[in-house]
Amino acid sequence: MKQAILAGLLLGMAPGAQAASVVPNFTTGVVTSETTSRTEVTEVINVVEYSNANSYTVTGTNINIPNSPAPGVNYTQVNPGAPFQFTETLMTPGISSVTDMTRTSITDSYTMTTSVFTQ
Repeated sequence: MKQAILAGLLLGMAPGAQAASVVPNFTTGVVTSETTSRTEVTEVINVVEYSNANSYTVTGTNINIPNSPAPGVNYTQVNPGAPFQFTETLMTPGISSVTDMTRTSITDSYTMTTSVFTQ
């Protein structure tokens, strides 16, 4: 019991705790941040082109092409027996071309930011 009384007296006479002010002790600092990102975009392209009229084309070399070419016209050689080339194309209304394509674009980016501060 005597010990408890003595401890109480000693604690009562002890000075109270004091708060100390906190002052930063740095003068400069550097913060570095790094960001990496990747973006991937996939595009699917489907194109169907239609023609709504007739199209007739005639080309060639060493061929006599009249002023009004048309399907079924009798074309003749300019120099019979000599080499020649002849192309006749008739396109009627309907699908003229189809394009199916898949395209993927990838973008990688990297950003590094450095901040310097002083007190």
